[in-house]
Amino acid sequence: MSNEDHKTSSQDNAQPAPAIKVRNLENRFGDHVVHESLDLDLLSGEILGVVGGSGTGKSVLLRSIVGLKRPNGGSVEVLGTNLSELNDKERSQIERRFGVLFQQGALFSSLNLQENVALPLIEHAKLAREDAERLARVKLSLVGLEPEAALQYPDSLSGGMIKRAALARALALDPDILFLDEPTAGLDPIGAAAFDQLLVTLRDALGFSVFLVTHDLDTLYAACDRVAVLSQKRVLVVDTIDNVAQTDDEWIQDYFHGPRGRAAEQSAATSSTSKPKE
Repeated sequence: MSNEDHKTSSQDNAQPAPAIKVRNLENRFGDHVVHESLDLDLLSGEILGVVGGSGTGKSVLLRSIVGLKRPNGGSVEVLGTNLSELNDKERSQIERRFGVLFQQGALFSSLNLQENVALPLIEHAKLAREDAERLARVKLSLVGLEPEAALQYPDSLSGGMIKRAALARALALDPDILFLDEPTAGLDPIGAAAFDQLLVTLRDALGFSVFLVTHDLDTLYAACDRVAVLSQKRVLVVDTIDNVAQTDDEWIQDYFHGPRGRAAEQSAATSSTSKPKE
């Protein structure tokens, strides 16, 4: 299934059941309220891009869903389960169905790539080291890294290779949901475009859902089925990128219709028309 086939409007009655369902979420730090009455769904199998201005709490929202920050109010349902109703053991089992890629990759510098990817397989899947490292090499190949990269260490790699290795580790346990925080930050345009295409290819092949925090307009156009805009402590709009870009809001208009937004839209249109017809 192509990315275009996957695209769906928030008004489509044929939407699949949500992989994530956030309702009335509240996040605050002391007296500072970041989110209030925030609602958002991640549909099964989609790539959802989350954008917003500085201070709108994009990463805070991600962290509150994956369990790194406990929300101050509201509910988060993941794969049909309300996380607030689970004990620590049950929550841990659900969280093993997550794959997370943070902005800097967060690889262990003292471990080579094979060992980095094998670690969650040893710790959580309880595989023997030999089996875990064999599977780790498969995951590294899956994200487009050559076999010799398995024995390299993070400090010897390019930014693009680090991102791919971190993605391989996020996919180690075959997650149902992949969380990405600014995955193309620090990459050159060619590397970022390759990562976007890899993400779509893997989603289409493996069928996971993606919650993607980004500021990269090219990524939104190239990879995302829908886009959610955070503003005024909530989700202001969530829909296909074309519909979101028409929203009558000053930040949205500046973001999507400024010079960078027009360039990203033109690049996406050019890429779409240049693809061979099936």
